Amino acid sequence: MRLGTEQSANVQRSPWEGRSHGHGRTRRPVTTTSASPSNLVGAPPADPSSLKTSKKKNAAAKALACRNRNRQFVLALPQPPASICKLTSPQNSVSSSRQSPHLRRAPSPLQLSLSISLRNHAEALRSRGFHSNDTLLGNGVVGVLAETCNMWERRAPLTPSHCARLLLGAGRSGTRVKRIIVQPSTKRIYHDAQYEDAGCEISEDLSECGLIIGIKQPKMILPGRAYAFFSHTHKAQKENMPLLDKILEERVSLFDYELIVGDDGKRLLAFGKFAGRAGLIDFLHGLGKRYLSLGYSTPFLSLGQSHMYPSLAAAKSAVIAVGEEIATFGLPSGICPIVFVFTGVGNVSQGAQEIFKLLPHTFVDAEKLPEIYGAKNLSKQSQSTKRIFQLYGCIVTSRDMVSHKDCGKYFDKADYYAHPEHYEPVFHERIAPYASVIVNCMYWERRFPRLLSIDQLKQLMRTGCPLVGICDITCDVGGSIEFVNKSTSIERPFFRYDPSTDSYYDDVEGDGVTCLAVDILPTEFSKEASQHFGDKFSKFVASLASSKQLVDLPPYLRRACISHAGRLTSLYEYIPRMRKTMIDLEPTKANPLPEKKYSNLVSLSGHLFDKFLINEALDIIEAAGGSFRLVRCEVGQSIDDMSYSELEVGADDTATLDKITDSLTSLANAQGGDHNAGKEIDLAVWVGKVNECETGDTLDKGGQKVLILGAGRVCRPAAEFLVSYSNNYGVNDNNTDQIHVIVASLYQKDADEIVDGIKNATARQIDVADIGSLSNLVSQVEVVVSLLPACFHAAIAGVCIELKKHMVTASYVDDSMSKLDQVAKGAGVTILCEMGLDPGIDHMMSMKMIDEAHARKGKIKAFTSFCGGLPSPAAANNPVAYKFSWNPAGAIRAGKNSAVYKFHGETIHVDGSNLYDSAKRLRIPELPAFALEHLPNRNSLIYGDLYGISKEASTVYRATLRYEGFSEIMATLSKIGFFDAANHPLLQDTNRPTYRGFLDELINANNVSTTNVRTEASGEYDDKLIARLLNLGHCKEKEVAVNTVKTIKFLGLHEEAQIPKDCSSAFDVICQRMEQRMAYGYNEQDMVLLHHEVEVEYPDGRPTEKHQATLLEFGKVENGRSTTAMALTVGVPAAIGALLLLQNKVQKKGVIRPLEREIYNPALELLESSGIKLTERVEI
Repeated sequence: MRLGTEQSANVQRSPWEGRSHGHGRTRRPVTTTSASPSNLVGAPPADPSSLKTSKKKNAAAKALACRNRNRQFVLALPQPPASICKLTSPQNSVSSSRQSPHLRRAPSPLQLSLSISLRNHAEALRSRGFHSNDTLLGNGVVGVLAETCNMWERRAPLTPSHCARLLLGAGRSGTRVKRIIVQPSTKRIYHDAQYEDAGCEISEDLSECGLIIGIKQPKMILPGRAYAFFSHTHKAQKENMPLLDKILEERVSLFDYELIVGDDGKRLLAFGKFAGRAGLIDFLHGLGKRYLSLGYSTPFLSLGQSHMYPSLAAAKSAVIAVGEEIATFGLPSGICPIVFVFTGVGNVSQGAQEIFKLLPHTFVDAEKLPEIYGAKNLSKQSQSTKRIFQLYGCIVTSRDMVSHKDCGKYFDKADYYAHPEHYEPVFHERIAPYASVIVNCMYWERRFPRLLSIDQLKQLMRTGCPLVGICDITCDVGGSIEFVNKSTSIERPFFRYDPSTDSYYDDVEGDGVTCLAVDILPTEFSKEASQHFGDKFSKFVASLASSKQLVDLPPYLRRACISHAGRLTSLYEYIPRMRKTMIDLEPTKANPLPEKKYSNLVSLSGHLFDKFLINEALDIIEAAGGSFRLVRCEVGQSIDDMSYSELEVGADDTATLDKITDSLTSLANAQGGDHNAGKEIDLAVWVGKVNECETGDTLDKGGQKVLILGAGRVCRPAAEFLVSYSNNYGVNDNNTDQIHVIVASLYQKDADEIVDGIKNATARQIDVADIGSLSNLVSQVEVVVSLLPACFHAAIAGVCIELKKHMVTASYVDDSMSKLDQVAKGAGVTILCEMGLDPGIDHMMSMKMIDEAHARKGKIKAFTSFCGGLPSPAAANNPVAYKFSWNPAGAIRAGKNSAVYKFHGETIHVDGSNLYDSAKRLRIPELPAFALEHLPNRNSLIYGDLYGISKEASTVYRATLRYEGFSEIMATLSKIGFFDAANHPLLQDTNRPTYRGFLDELINANNVSTTNVRTEASGEYDDKLIARLLNLGHCKEKEVAVNTVKTIKFLGLHEEAQIPKDCSSAFDVICQRMEQRMAYGYNEQDMVLLHHEVEVEYPDGRPTEKHQATLLEFGKVENGRSTTAMALTVGVPAAIGALLLLQNKVQKKGVIRPLEREIYNPALELLESSGIKLTERVEI
């Protein structure tokens, strides 16, 4: 692309990534012996004024605190629950002589296993040096983080009342919390002043804290501290490994809340039923809107979302009010009976049912659902105006979702978990036809049948199913409910799926099903959730804060420590093993495990991580001489949820493979016990053949498939062109079936936004660095279009060549791609590159003109090509007449590139430092309103060789277009020094300069006096600055200096505001200002202009001809969605390239450009058909 013209895909980042800027006072904790425990435990005091004392009383309290600093207080910190104490207390390790023999029980196998593992863990810690030399700080100072990972995260690990209790010193001897420092936060559910009144200090600086606690991942890790938060690192998930690496690098002791478990293996710290409560309230809020869009007013319409209420009690009161209105006035018969179907029986489902039960309701068994609808059908004609005064609820389990394939056998839970392939789904036949709302709270893994597939939903909609919505509290993307392909946010909690068109919409109005899939629900009840969590966590804080040696911690906390002193603790040594399989092995379908001859796919489900069964499973595999690769890992997100992993297990012979399988099955049987007795299964194993099992996302839709990698602005026009090709362009090509497009991006949200509303398009999340996942996806399509940055193309092309799939890119062919040419030819694969605008359309227009001239026996005398991405005239409303839709750094750097071209037989070299000065004025006769200029674009000579005209053409010139005056201003800014990327001394100081001060400094470097310039009036300052630019020789004409000063003022480079800390060079400063003030506005359009001129002379005496071809395209706004001209003219050609490959119209193999007639002729025709117009004319 020429001089920074935008063509690559842009990845949108989350708008919620922010920083905490809160500030608060700092106060030493106040300790008093006269505090009432009732005012310190459970909730803040009813009268806040009771905490406020006079200065005199404060002084007395502080003095008393000094005297009593080491005194034992009567108020005791609650001890850990009995389930833990029983396991850890020495006196309980053997029977007490005072205990009744009737009360004594033999320890369970799980208790014995936990006890043994704890002892082994402690011994391992000591043997590995986790004691005297590598200790926790244990200084008793606790830091509470300000949550920064999400706008809505308002929870806190400790409430002010918990902090007050801890600061009073309640706890066993030696486990005092001396200070609590709370980072200021203006969005936390508890205010800084409340923490300060409880005795905490408010400060951004947590460097004095030995223990730092939070809810989610902190933005910064301080070395040598202990941290406690939900890290999700123990599951070896790739996205969390950079955090773990940082933890290890900083020698941090990491405690994960999920791993604090009792002797029954159950987590002790979680947010309980809050997800279920918040999720159902949010859905009821949306249900009112959905019914209104269908023409029915209901009491649900008055209900707000959970976060709109100050407390859970207030939210419940609002639900009760809705229930009272239903009980009094009823619901329209046209939408009744309204049946809520709840899946799952865990805490999430219980929380949702708790809210549902506040409404007038009747719970019915699944087999009674047809009777309810039978009664409705009988009364439909005679009682159409009758109101219904209650809702119906139905709780379903796996027994209601599947049926044994053998009609003579009944459902058996143990058999179902062990052999799900013996069962077939029946939920869509028995339950879904009667459901108005499905509240999904169930755990699911891929070896089981889905609760509801897309095809099943389509059939239900065709038969008139009353289903209006899915409340997917599990937020299981691509899980048990297949069409749920994305998570939603609290601010936009719903999307609508229309199965008849396979389309997604961000509203609740129209055909289809409304779905809620928010993944951060508990934070909507931040106050209650924090209180619930802190009630349990506060029991452990004193130990974590004061223990100086890891081995001195209670066993249940030792088990929760993932890393310490720069190393993983023994229970978590499996993490590098699992990471290694994802990093070192890059298998393909043709060779899944190259080092092993035989392989099976083994599915492990259960409490793999919280009970550390994954350790035992991996030990079994490696001890037998096998190998493994982690294919998939889905982790439980609550106490009740189990985790699921798919391992590709390999061995050198079938006997070893069978031995591994048998050992894993035995481990599962030992953990599972008597399933029929109702015992929860800790581990289940399922074994299948690798080539017969689903190891990733499969695309079972019919027709030809195109994979688009990247979800930037260019992507949507490409996807729209492909899926609508046969319909919109009147083409009925027998070689082209219905095309299905898969848009894959590193960020699922970006891919979802691209396919939103596009029929026959699917979003996928993928990391192209994961070659295994990439191969799996590529293997399921016919053509791959890479709209990613060029650095990714070679690796993707390698996968395409291996799987014999064609590929298209819009990027230049670089050395890494050129090296693949012969390999691609040998595989019979076409890698079509440079299929965008520039390069792309420019190639095709040029070669069409050149080949036509050669066909008429003409010779090319001169070839010139001009191309530019510009603001439309209406949007060119700043002194530079240019705007950016991306970071301006690339465009500015492109202005420093050297160039070479041939003009009238002479080779002209332009140094990068003089590029802007080489710009020339340009007028296109057919476009007289455009005042343009052109700058030479890099090496034009190579195009003479590519186009086959280097020997005949005396002029070969390619240039970048800008509006006239652009280059003079940019050249002046460069001469001032704004394009210097070196660190500037003035910007290294913590005392930040102002923009005006920095501007003066840059010009002062040329020894020009700026005396009193800051005190001058605006006009005087402008005049002085213009004179300075002229005196320095930066501008040759006053008009240029005037325009430059206008630009400086437009960018705010003369303002007294301080320069941000992230700017360390003059280049950073100018880029930051240009990005802020030269961006496109909401309704502003861009423009693409491409113009070729070819002079043709004829040896037979015919007059010389001047052939011209022009493309002028503007950005568009359709149906409220804007599409840039650049995205259109890059995305559509790339899609056309994919289409030609699908139609087998490109015979040439290897790494190629669109220079052949078989490509450019049909491609240019398709461009015209798509609305991208090319005009041609000939002058003699």
